[in-house]
Order: sequence, then structure tokens, then C-alpha cells
Amino acid sequence: MPGEGSARELEGRVALVTGSARNIGRAIALALADGGAAVAVHARSSEAAAKSVVAEIEARGGRAAWFLAELTDPQAVRRLFDDVRGTFGRLDILVNNAASRADAPIERISLEEWRAITAGILDTAFLCCQAAIPLLAESGRGAIVSIGGVAAHCAIGGRSHVVAAKSGIAGLTRGLSVELADRNITVNIVSPGYINTKRDHIPPHFQDRKVPLGRPGEPEEIAAAVRFLCGPGARYVTGQAIQVAGGWA
Repeated sequence: MPGEGSARELEGRVALVTGSARNIGRAIALALADGGAAVAVHARSSEAAAKSVVAEIEARGGRAAWFLAELTDPQAVRRLFDDVRGTFGRLDILVNNAASRADAPIERISLEEWRAITAGILDTAFLCCQAAIPLLAESGRGAIVSIGGVAAHCAIGGRSHVVAAKSGIAGLTRGLSVELADRNITVNIVSPGYINTKRDHIPPHFQDRKVPLGRPGEPEEIAAAVRFLCGPGARYVTGQAIQVAGGWA
């Protein structure tokens, strides 16, 4: 995987990273920019945070622009991709990172809450993939990487709606990897374990888990895996789920 000092293997490419104003999304945007890609930084409503990530990229010598969009709205998604193409002229990489999260026992999840979580995770990935495919096909070396979750591969409680949606992302990845292969678009998923991010509390399903490597991961470790899958060294890798979880799963 690329690391500090490696070549700018993504030079000339354009990446859209959804939900990239903070945490893992921010780290991915910075990593792809360090690899030479121009980056579309997306947020739902956090304009100041999105602008801050763009400023970080530009301070490191990269190129970026920020965009706001509600990704559960099909029209807003179409406008986002039109705006990205209008700004950069192309799209080569889509990283589906935007997601909704919540903790609740199954008995207390209302249908509305279930739909909100699954829409915020699975529907947004579907809509973004659908909008991105024509642009990625034009690229000739398109890449889709979705951020899943190790919870989709492990038995945990209190997040059944999140687990169901993240499992759906894994299924979408497998299906698209076959469907888009003839357009030279690779489709993979990176599944983080417990990552050091800004959060109000440690989710209950992490508190009793012992990670074999003995520590939480860092956003930059997720970003490194994503950068690899977007690069020229991973053009024969598709339909794969890579767990970056310290051996948890």
C-alpha cells in the first residue's frame, strides 16, 4: 500500500469522497490528494468543515473543491455529480463513505428510524453508484470503494439496522463488481473496526471486544487501504471486502 514518500500514483485522476468533512472521510480525501488526485470534498450541511478539508489539501499542494448535498435525495445526487464534472471535467474514483449511525435495541427501533438508517447508508451508496457509473466508464479505469463496517461480518447487538445496511453495502459491492467489470470499473469495500474518531461515546458493541492488535485503528489506516484500491496496483482487485480491524473479525 502507498505510504509516506510514495509516488503520486493517482496523478490526473479525480475522486469524489462522500461524507469527507471529518473523521475517516477527511483522512481518505487527504490520502487521495497526497496520491495526486483532485478531490471533491462532500458534506451534507457542514460547509465550514468541508472548506477546512479543502484548505488542508491545498496547503499540501493538492487540488480540491467542496460540495454540499443530501445524498438520500436522487435529484440532489444528480446535481452533485453534474457539479463535480463541471468543476473537474471528469470522475475516476467514487468513495462511498457517508453514513448514518445509531445504537438501539431492536424492540425500540421504529420503522421510520429503520428507514432513516438504511437510507443514510445503503440508499446513498446505490444512488451515488448509479450516478457515477457513466463517468467512471468514460475514465476507462474507474474505481468504486465503499466504506462498510466490521459489524457486517460479526455478531453484535444494539445495531441491527446498521448491520443490515452495511451488509447490504457488501452485497451491492459483490453484485456491481461483476456487472461493471466489462466497463473496467473495479468495486470493493473497506470495512473498518473500532477507529479513533471524534465521537460522543464508545459504542456498546466495542466496549467488550478485545482487538488482537491491542489498540483502536486510526483514520489514516483506513485511508491507506482505500488509496491502494483506487490506484494502479489494484486494477485486478474487484469484488473484495478488506477488513481493517486489527484482527477483530
